[in-house]
Amino acid sequence: MRNFTIFWSGQMASAIGTAMTQFALTIWIWQTTQESTAIALLSFFFQVPQILITLFAGLIIDRVNRKRLMIVSDAIVALCTIMIALLYATHYLQVWHLYTLAVVYGCFEQLQTLAYSASISLMVPKQHYARASSISSLVTYGSAILAPALVGFLYPTIGILGIMAIDVITFTMGIAAVWIIPIPQPPKTEIPRDRASLWQELSFGLNYIWARPSLSALTVLFCAFLLTYHMGETLYQPMILARTDGNTQILGAVVTAAGVGGVVGSIALGFWGGFQRRIHGVLVGFMGAGLGRIFLGVGQRYPIWFGSQVFSALNIPLAFGSSYAIWYAKVEPEVQGRVLASAHMLGLIVGAIATLIAGPLADRVFEPMMHSGSWLAQGFTPLVGSGSGSGIAVLFLLTAIGMVAVGVSGYVFPCIRNAEDLLPDYDHHHDQDSDDTVPPLSI
Repeated sequence: MRNFTIFWSGQMASAIGTAMTQFALTIWIWQTTQESTAIALLSFFFQVPQILITLFAGLIIDRVNRKRLMIVSDAIVALCTIMIALLYATHYLQVWHLYTLAVVYGCFEQLQTLAYSASISLMVPKQHYARASSISSLVTYGSAILAPALVGFLYPTIGILGIMAIDVITFTMGIAAVWIIPIPQPPKTEIPRDRASLWQELSFGLNYIWARPSLSALTVLFCAFLLTYHMGETLYQPMILARTDGNTQILGAVVTAAGVGGVVGSIALGFWGGFQRRIHGVLVGFMGAGLGRIFLGVGQRYPIWFGSQVFSALNIPLAFGSSYAIWYAKVEPEVQGRVLASAHMLGLIVGAIATLIAGPLADRVFEPMMHSGSWLAQGFTPLVGSGSGSGIAVLFLLTAIGMVAVGVSGYVFPCIRNAEDLLPDYDHHHDQDSDDTVPPLSI
């Protein structure tokens, strides 16, 4: 675990610097445009290329040296930050520059993230997969807590250029950590040159998943969870702003609460290691996260919002860490890049759809409904109250109930409940045939 700890430390430092720059740029965009749409477009141009690159990312990760790929990806992302700093320093920076660079940034950050994820199973023993995954999730939650606080303290003093200078330094730390440790490489094969074979390689990850009923069932289950989860992620900030007359301090505290819960959950799972049967961690994590959000939806006071966010986020590392442990154990290391990339691509698509539909549903359906005086409005008022944001709260509450329902449904279907028994570990050969014991696809 020593090399993994060094590896993780570099990623943590780099993630904090990246989050600081993103937060500072969000402030700059708001100060420049006073438009929330401009901020949303920055996220759009960052996320959409990740969906497009993910299909090719798995093939790249399984074929090229992962250590070099991570170093090159980090270097290009750092170069994007340097270009933004130069444009800002020379007074040429425009919002559209950020959109253009966000496309490049998103592509290479996705490559780096997937290469990092696919390397974990080669760096730690099998019994530590869930622990390593939970520790890895600290990168996201830790940066979410530290970056806004650091920017809030440093931005008035050192400005956006100083923030980006810190980002470049942390990128250097991340690259150095990858450089000094050995990163195992799976068996390497050549990329096919003819189009038919290339398409087979690009679709390999999806074919691999669908050829194994338990993996495909887990994928569908996770996509259902992500649909409800990302709808809630889109809704809870405007819900709180609407219910507090735009109080950004309360919103900031609630957002921070999610980071605190995620960090506590990741640390706890890191020490505990999770359930022996990983599927329990996935399903219990789903239900716990949804239960916390139910209280967030019905609560109308800051202490309830804070506590429910902590509890909900506390369960996310359990669900995600346990899921990764299953995939690391069941999928051969030499194809994990393509398989994980395919699963991740499906999650990105579902997340984009969820974000796209949540806003219109809240603004055009549920908010008008709660102000219509209908029997539905009267039925939900005792739960969520009335007034501005009550319609958003109803939709948010439904997504939270959906998260719990997804977790419960996993115990209903045997192909999910018994997934770890039906699908053998990649390094274990069964004499008995099962519905998931299929010959490995051509690689």
